[in-house]
Amino acid sequence: MKSLLAMLMLAAPLAAVAADSNPDESFFKNVAEAGISEVEAGNLAQEKGNSQAVKDFGAMMVKDHSAANDKLKALAASKNVSLPTSAGIGQMATKAKLDVLSGDTFDKSYIKAQIKGHQDTIVLLKKEIASGQDPDVKAFAVAVLPTVQGHLKKIKMLAADAGVTKKS
Repeated sequence: MKSLLAMLMLAAPLAAVAADSNPDESFFKNVAEAGISEVEAGNLAQEKGNSQAVKDFGAMMVKDHSAANDKLKALAASKNVSLPTSAGIGQMATKAKLDVLSGDTFDKSYIKAQIKGHQDTIVLLKKEIASGQDPDVKAFAVAVLPTVQGHLKKIKMLAADAGVTKKS
């Protein structure tokens, strides 16, 4: 009986920790990694972009995603959720690829990566809006979605102007 009581006493703190974890924690992680990636890629676009349009889009990414990242950090802190401090593995690989490119090749690769990144983020935001558990986190997703959709529209216009197609 004592061992059963001891096991229950040890299990109680673990159950409390599990109950305290935020059900939307994976959303926090994925959005944080995407936001960090957008700022890093935006800085790279400003530095290495061949066209002024790519440089300007990169500057907009740094400004808009830095602001969203700050709001996410505040929200995460209020929910006792720790955020990653770097982009995800796939995002790091994309940045490493962009790092070695230059000129028109850089611009086209950056544009393609931005289209994919923004499409992925829109899916993530819509999923949180539809099935997220925390109303504050859902409200964040609702607030950020129009900006991300606007970015996707703008980068698709840049793609058309630069002659970027899915195959190029």
